[in-house]
Amino acid sequence: MTTAKKRGEAAGRPGRAARRRRLAVLAAVLLAAALAAPVGWLHAATAQYRHTAEGVPKRPVALVLGAGVTPEGEPTRLLERRLELAAGLYRSGLVEAVLVSGDNSREHYNETDTMYHHLVAAGVPAAKVARDHAGFSTWESCVRAREVFGVEAVTVVTQTFHLPRAVALCRTAGLDAVGVGDPAWDDRAPAMLYGHAREVPAAVKALFDMAVRPEPTFLGPRETSVDEALAAERSG
Repeated sequence: MTTAKKRGEAAGRPGRAARRRRLAVLAAVLLAAALAAPVGWLHAATAQYRHTAEGVPKRPVALVLGAGVTPEGEPTRLLERRLELAAGLYRSGLVEAVLVSGDNSREHYNETDTMYHHLVAAGVPAAKVARDHAGFSTWESCVRAREVFGVEAVTVVTQTFHLPRAVALCRTAGLDAVGVGDPAWDDRAPAMLYGHAREVPAAVKALFDMAVRPEPTFLGPRETSVDEALAAERSG
């Protein structure tokens, strides 16, 4: 190989490497945009329905979505904060009853009873709290609230990272849903960071659920516990 040819190949290699780097960066940017698009759409589509606790319009029922229980049977801190927010809505007269929805599919793991007991300890009358033991996902909680418990208008209570998806799914399920989000950055920043990251794939699944509208794991007959909670005399 001649010296000139070697020099030409050596000069070409850096150029090819630079092009490959540019293509890799472009591919990464396009992938990031594609992944972020569902999250951005959910935020935009639900902006008018998301409120602060002080500014949320009245709804008959607050729907509190599960967020885990510790091995000791206590709500996780994120779930505790959701419950505190729901209790505040009740005390302020912004809701008349609370529906707690979570996972009770395993022995010694009962989100809904834990949520119920925490709300009662926080001053919400027991008669004003209804329990959905088969809220295995956000979509299922929304569908069951409408189809099983007969809820028509609801304030969804969760963390801010989850709220756009939760409100969108509940409105797709036929609920007149608004939402209040707990910004837990002050004492649960790592969990909030994880929650925001988790919303990327969760938003994709939410769009699938909104398009396909799958049946919940359990639907079952009509339950009247929310009706009874609304009819119970208000106290506390």
